[in-house]
Amino acid sequence: MSAIRLLVLGAVRQHGRAHGYQVRSDLEYWGAHEWSNAKPGSIYHALKQMAKQGLLHAHEIAASTAGGPPRTEYEITEKGSVEYFALLREALTSYDQKMDVLSAGVGFIVDLERREAVELLRERVRGLEEWRAAVTEYYTPEDGPEQLGHIGEIMNMWVDSADAGATWTRGLIERIEGGAYTFAGEGEPFVGVLAESEENPPATGIPHEGDGA
Repeated sequence: MSAIRLLVLGAVRQHGRAHGYQVRSDLEYWGAHEWSNAKPGSIYHALKQMAKQGLLHAHEIAASTAGGPPRTEYEITEKGSVEYFALLREALTSYDQKMDVLSAGVGFIVDLERREAVELLRERVRGLEEWRAAVTEYYTPEDGPEQLGHIGEIMNMWVDSADAGATWTRGLIERIEGGAYTFAGEGEPFVGVLAESEENPPATGIPHEGDGA
């Protein structure tokens, strides 16, 4: 699973309608260009591809009277919403997700109802525990990695990663169950996007492909 599809669909959905540079600015505002493959070329390509696939609807907008090129604004379709929530649920439950996919999932977790978010995270913990149990049938962390030679360090790394991932996930579950954050159906959501006129420091001065993406 690629993080870029989830990130772009989620960003467009939060705006309602957004042009390519707005989506890019949001993702840079979140730092996604540092922890994922959400680079400018990938973002514009994803927008165009998902419009062709029927996940986004492309609105052609005429150039403003102040000048500048015409631009395309994107709006998520019903098919795109189904895809978005499927990707979001997969990102949160799969124990072996890459960090960029998990990060994207956490970034949009409040689009779900609180109870479902907790259930999905518990499923992730179960997956981590089952994977760890399968690994430790052949490798005992308490005996140290040396039992398998230097290859044991690989097993040690993955077991430690599973333990850390489970600990972090349990902590997030506890915070959510304790009332943290505003989830779907609970009121006004946290605004994680930039207004069109709001300057985005990471994107300032960076050339972009107009708004015609």
